[in-house]
Amino acid sequence: MAGSDENYLGVIGPGNVQGKFPVATGTNRRALSNINRNIIGGPPYPCAVNKRGLSEREGICIKNPPIPVHRPITRKFAAQLANKQQQQYKPEEIKKPVLLEPISSEPEDCNIIDVEDYKSSNDFAVPMYVQHTEAMLEEIDRMDEVEMEDVEEEPIMDIDGCDKKNPLAVVEYVDDLYNFYKKAEISGCVAPNYMEQQFDINERMRGILIDWLIEVHYKFELMEETLYLTVNLIDRFLAVQPVARKKLQLVGVTAMLLACKYEEVSVPVVEDLILISDKAYSRKEVLDMEKLMVNTLQFNLSVPTPYVFMRRFLKASQCDTKQLELLSFFIVELCLVEYDMLKFPPSLLAAAAIYTAQCTLSGTKQWSKTNEYYTSYSEEQIRECSRLMVNFHRNSGTGKLTGVHRKYSTSKFGYAVKNEPANFLLEAKF
Repeated sequence: MAGSDENYLGVIGPGNVQGKFPVATGTNRRALSNINRNIIGGPPYPCAVNKRGLSEREGICIKNPPIPVHRPITRKFAAQLANKQQQQYKPEEIKKPVLLEPISSEPEDCNIIDVEDYKSSNDFAVPMYVQHTEAMLEEIDRMDEVEMEDVEEEPIMDIDGCDKKNPLAVVEYVDDLYNFYKKAEISGCVAPNYMEQQFDINERMRGILIDWLIEVHYKFELMEETLYLTVNLIDRFLAVQPVARKKLQLVGVTAMLLACKYEEVSVPVVEDLILISDKAYSRKEVLDMEKLMVNTLQFNLSVPTPYVFMRRFLKASQCDTKQLELLSFFIVELCLVEYDMLKFPPSLLAAAAIYTAQCTLSGTKQWSKTNEYYTSYSEEQIRECSRLMVNFHRNSGTGKLTGVHRKYSTSKFGYAVKNEPANFLLEAKF
């Protein structure tokens, strides 16, 4: 097919016929090379002539073959190309056709080249223009299949459609609320290495304190929001205020008192918190620490915690089972104790916990387009956090910090610890 456009697709002309089409020779026959190349009026593809479209004695070829097309051809594009070629050929340019000498014993037969004859013959190869035409048709079929695959993409579900008549669901602006939470969550985060500024405490002591507070929270039967806000207040306070080791537990109970005042309807009294601390502190010490803490935090208690995002992302998971919810909260509470998980924002912790819980229950990777849309996190973005969560799940019943494990070993929390960890997430190669 190399050469000028005139020789493209095997247009019959002097010097380019030999070796492409078998031509009978004899004293009374002319070679196909004698056909006038200026004759036009044939079909859009040169020399691929249908016998029914011609008279008995006329074999017509196109003067100028179509320009090669080097982009994917659709049926619509092929039709437009044929119409354009027909419009370019004016009637006055058509010359008188040249009659062909018969090449067979039948006197009325013309030397007309038929595509079907070449397909059925086993004596010589199929012409290049026939192969090119078949390749174009196959490409069109493949494009049709790709279009059908695009149509069958996984749809994004409207998770708020069923709550349009529920005024408490605030469907009209719930998306705006979570967009604001996503931007504001940075203000509630702390530096993942803030413990380096403390002179008398370390991350291990922080873990012991939070593990103890999880048990206190469970015994007082407080709301889930209270626990997450308590941990947030502790980290934000310790990030800017040096604390002695003997005052660390006082910081913990005071943070829980503040969180209860913010979230609970019925707030535990100060004496209850002193009693749960084995009377290690007086009432005055608790109230003085409360004043110091709220002033240090500038009374900013309205921060997005992982719990805020957990509720929204669980709704996006389209799973109504209580098992998934309890397992997700079990996994994310394990992260509250771990100092290393401070490097992840609350929204990512929530998304990774739900992803890990889905994988744990199903035994395979589960993250739908709906999950990705409402969490704004792809599966690749939460893999690192999810793998750490699987390790925490595996080791939750070992060591000294087992408060979360004991809490979720009860019937109230669905025995969530009995689920086997998603170990395949650790072994999978992404």
